[in-house]
Amino acid sequence: MSQHISFYNSTQYTWTSHEMLRKSTFKAFNVFHILSRSNSFDLAGAEINRIGITTTSSSCIMASSISTAVPTPQQAAALTQDELTQKTQPLQVAKRLEKFKTTIFTQMSSLAIKHGAINLGQGFPNFDGPDFVKEAAIQAIRDGKNQYARGYGVPDLNSAVAERFKKDTGLVVDPEKEVTVTSGCTEAIAATMLGLINPGDEVVLFAPFYDSYEATLSMAGAKIKCVTLRPPDFSIPIDELKSLVSKNTRAILMNTPHNPTGKMFTREELNAIASLCIENDILVFSDEVYDKLAFEMDHVSIASVPGMYERTVTLNSLGKTFSLTGWKIGWAIAPPHLTWGVRQAHSFLTFATSTPMQFAAATALRAPDSYYEELRRDYMVKKNILVEGLKSVGFTVFPSSGTYFVVVDHTPFGLENDVAFCEYLIKEVGVVAIPTSVFYLNPDEGKNLVRFTFCKDEETLKSAVERMKEKLLKK
Repeated sequence: MSQHISFYNSTQYTWTSHEMLRKSTFKAFNVFHILSRSNSFDLAGAEINRIGITTTSSSCIMASSISTAVPTPQQAAALTQDELTQKTQPLQVAKRLEKFKTTIFTQMSSLAIKHGAINLGQGFPNFDGPDFVKEAAIQAIRDGKNQYARGYGVPDLNSAVAERFKKDTGLVVDPEKEVTVTSGCTEAIAATMLGLINPGDEVVLFAPFYDSYEATLSMAGAKIKCVTLRPPDFSIPIDELKSLVSKNTRAILMNTPHNPTGKMFTREELNAIASLCIENDILVFSDEVYDKLAFEMDHVSIASVPGMYERTVTLNSLGKTFSLTGWKIGWAIAPPHLTWGVRQAHSFLTFATSTPMQFAAATALRAPDSYYEELRRDYMVKKNILVEGLKSVGFTVFPSSGTYFVVVDHTPFGLENDVAFCEYLIKEVGVVAIPTSVFYLNPDEGKNLVRFTFCKDEETLKSAVERMKEKLLKK
């Protein structure tokens, strides 16, 4: 008898032979791997049990957990050694990465597709970037700019980055010696960590933090110390920061405007960090990808604080400002003695970044000020739709001065933690948010908070708010 099995991506398989059994088993393995992190076992188990596979409480499915994966003697005779090995070997990963598993963004985006939910979780726009930038990329391709670029960036983009940095900060940098183009800001972060941090070095983070920070520092062998920013204003507890600094502190990794909270570091906070770093000879790695999405105050780059440029790596990218996140064009700006380490790591990570997109990025960075003014106006409208909508639904909404994120307190709705709330929101309401506990070293610190994004068109935001008004009830 044939048994039809429908998976989360609507693909159908018919179980008519041991060959289809193997395919179904491996497909279910992938379903579990995507859904199982953050204790989403009810979702993962439901999919897997439908095809006869039992699970354990671990975050990935191991060979001993696959009941139907053990072949009968007759089936075994028909299997190759490679196929038998595939059935009995657990997933393998280096110890420095085994805790990280699938990212929360992959999980929530997959669940959004499965349940037809409106995705206000992952921070990518559902609208396209400006035509003048896309046309510049097309022209570069037509002009034959399609081979490997120079490792640290095509000269025109390095110059455009330096020009923009001078306009924004007043600092003059050498585009040939102090600007390194990377494959997105995430690679700039990785190259900085791997190029400038030694195993055992202490690096201070501000929690909640972008999840790649912890993983990259783990790959570098760093010892992570953490200062928690707490609602409602997520201000920096300066005394706590000072208490964490030791003779082994190599760097402070910061992000302003801040993902996920939307906080912008004040000039007073930046001055306090600068004084601490100068006094203790500490570097600063400053992720500023949302610098053009500053709504309540002007963005200040810590590199512009007196005495700080010589000890700062400023990290940025094209994607957020120009709604071209898939292009993955980023850069690091640093004095030559720090640029050396960044470039050494970059050379052995990606070596070079997409050539035609670099030429288009140079065009983008030379956009008139009116582009950035219109960008902020458009996002302010989107922000107001979401913030006012979330308040009307019953959330406690915390102030967001920058980025395109808003953090809220979900506890009025009675779910035990942020992961449970986000799963309920997806399955029962049809809206996706991100649980913030994944952005903390101690997940309990974020269990009451979830993050929404407003980098969506206005109709999408309004539809999400309407769904929550209709289906999300206080308890």
